Amino acid sequence: MTASLHVVDHALLSHRLAELRDVATPSPRFRRLLAEIGAMLTVEATRGLPSVTAKVTTPLTTMDHRRLAGPEPVLVAVLRAGLGLLEGAMQILPDAPVGHVGLMRDEHTLQPSQYLLRMPPEVTTRGAILYDPMLATGGSAIAAISRVKESGAPVVRFVCVVAAPEGVAKLREAHPDVPIYTAALDVKLNERGFIVPGLGDAGDRCFGTEG
Repeated sequence: MTASLHVVDHALLSHRLAELRDVATPSPRFRRLLAEIGAMLTVEATRGLPSVTAKVTTPLTTMDHRRLAGPEPVLVAVLRAGLGLLEGAMQILPDAPVGHVGLMRDEHTLQPSQYLLRMPPEVTTRGAILYDPMLATGGSAIAAISRVKESGAPVVRFVCVVAAPEGVAKLREAHPDVPIYTAALDVKLNERGFIVPGLGDAGDRCFGTEG
């Protein structure tokens, strides 16, 4: 089974992404936009969560209403840029447990190495939504998803802001069961492994550390 790719088509999302891409957007505004995009993508990524019908008493009557059939999935941020998306996701799922995967990409080999893994025990029953703004070469996403699966997650969804075709192909090959939710499928990777047109280094732009 090949993982599904969901490129979310929404005018408000596209508007925010345009501003996020803009090189003139300052770091505080970039963080706010990233959080808002994270919230919108979380709504899409949770669209298929199981639900049940339950009784709800309004001020006027009692009615049947859909509710979630189980607890919210674990929200997992790939450090550090994933924290920006996580902020918005937590607004949508405030009761969800939170995990973190710390990965660092070697700019020469483009390979990720892990320096942190903190996962709540609920991941074994609830599954996880993994957040990383960029799906570029696919190396970091593949490694992060592997760590979440090794922690016992039965279901993993991957959320990013922009994706490159190369990264999508590699992620599908490595984890064919993991659906991908993104605001845009961009054109390509450049010779340095950066997404084009992309939005630059999301971590640096989010936290104001670009040199």
